Amino acid sequence: MIENMIKEGKIVPSEVTIKLLQQAMIKNENDKFLIDGFPRNEENRAAFENVTKISPAFVLFFNCSEEEMERRLLGRNEGRVDDNIETIRKRFKVFVESSLPVIEYYDAKDKVKKIDAAKPIPEVFEDVKAIFAPYAKAT
Repeated sequence: MIENMIKEGKIVPSEVTIKLLQQAMIKNENDKFLIDGFPRNEENRAAFENVTKISPAFVLFFNCSEEEMERRLLGRNEGRVDDNIETIRKRFKVFVESSLPVIEYYDAKDKVKKIDAAKPIPEVFEDVKAIFAPYAKAT
């Protein structure tokens, strides 16, 4: 079911995703988690916070034009079923309609850390590392 929804550029139901995330978080004894690509819409966000009683320390937002995103996704050659121009454009439309309001919600709470993802990939990586550095455990 999840694979078919991803192929269609649709969003997996919140209850399915939250249960999977919660199971993984319970199994892991770490007190910090990086959740990639979730929440994808306002309903996901509210459900996650209500069920888990967790609000993120911050939200990482990779700001990138649709054209650059298409170029990078089509050039990554990972053989994913959703790496085609039609699905990529559907995903971007879904992002603008459904996910961007979540970014705006957290931005209003001053929790969004923005990355200029149009820069060369090594520079983007360095920017990401700088954001995470204060959260790393001392060794």
